[in-house]
Amino acid sequence: MPATGGRHRLSRRTKIATAALGLALAAGALVIATTVGEPGAANAATGGQISCPDVASQLPAIPAQAQAEVQRNLDLLNTQIAEANNRLVTTAGQGGPNFVQNAILGPLADKRTSTIDRIAIAIGRQGEKPQNLGGLATCSLGGQADTGAGTVSTAPAPGTGETGNTGNTGTDAGQISCPDVESRLPAIPAQAQAEVQRNLDLLNTQIAEANNRLVTTAGQGGPNFVQNAILGPLEDKRVATINRIATAIGRTADKPQGLDALAPCGL
Repeated sequence: MPATGGRHRLSRRTKIATAALGLALAAGALVIATTVGEPGAANAATGGQISCPDVASQLPAIPAQAQAEVQRNLDLLNTQIAEANNRLVTTAGQGGPNFVQNAILGPLADKRTSTIDRIAIAIGRQGEKPQNLGGLATCSLGGQADTGAGTVSTAPAPGTGETGNTGNTGTDAGQISCPDVESRLPAIPAQAQAEVQRNLDLLNTQIAEANNRLVTTAGQGGPNFVQNAILGPLEDKRVATINRIATAIGRTADKPQGLDALAPCGL
């Protein structure tokens, strides 16, 4: 083979490779230009978490007949905030400078308005309907809301709170401690084990949520805030959950008695 033929083939390959490299670089430059040069697109990515005013601590004493409905709607407020925070993450970098307000915070305020209205109506059926809760619907980014708590949880127990948790509502209160339920149960029938375990797991979740609320509401409320807004509602939840455990066991064996005494928790 003549030497010149090899050189020509090498030259052609070099030209092709050079052209391909040039196209790749050009494409990369285009990507960089279109990604970096869009003003306002990164607003959702840098806003942090959504913070909403606390609703539970602003409620009056809740009539017993309204507690279940109020609690459902307080839990729904939690869900709405979690969904909005998730959307904040999944849409990071999208939209213009007003994307977060228009697509996330605005719709969240609308949902919260409806949910808070249902809470007020539920209380008003059995007692005096609370007024001016609408101002708690608006949320913001980065802890700019009225309370900065960022979570909404359980409703105050009606008329409780004489135990007097004095101090600044949880800043140095430590963690919530509850009696162990599992160790007090009798032998659990095989048919009841799955249901009992679900409710034991739920007891753990309830304590974790209450501890989180203890942290996020530190400094809020009066001397009885922890008892009224955290420990009281936690006890109510534990009573219902422990009763479900006892009922599950009682379907196929002797129903355990006296487990309600394990419901109250303390600091």
